[in-house]
Amino acid sequence: MAILNNESGKYAANFVQNAAGAPAMEGAFKAIYDKFAQRICWIDGNVTPGAFQMNTAWYSAVPERDPIFEEHCHDDADELIGFIGSNPDDPTDLGGEIEFTIGGEAHLLTKSTIIFAPAGTPHNPMRILKVDRPILHFSVVTTATYDGTNTYK
Repeated sequence: MAILNNESGKYAANFVQNAAGAPAMEGAFKAIYDKFAQRICWIDGNVTPGAFQMNTAWYSAVPERDPIFEEHCHDDADELIGFIGSNPDDPTDLGGEIEFTIGGEAHLLTKSTIIFAPAGTPHNPMRILKVDRPILHFSVVTTATYDGTNTYK
């Protein structure tokens, strides 16, 4: 078996190493987002046919905007939302504080967390209250595309 680089082979498109396919963030929100986060990778059906959507980013500061994301729900798709600390000595330590609301219940996160939001469940607002060291954030939506509007209500 030959070892291929990520630019050749039948499955080359399945290896995504950037956020080039992410929907463009423009204007005031992009300026705010860039001050507290850095998008890492983005995959969806537009980037890799057949894939569902996943987004990853590093959160490194408390944003100026509060809350950073407003309440919404996805009528047609489940979502996983994760916040993972970067302390190698204690990977459960979030390294900050995030307030996350789901179904009208606000929860304070201080440990690495994965949240399951079933289709139709309102979630957010989300507030990043404290960042002591970078927090890895990800979201997975079980639809082929997600542009920030097509599944919001």
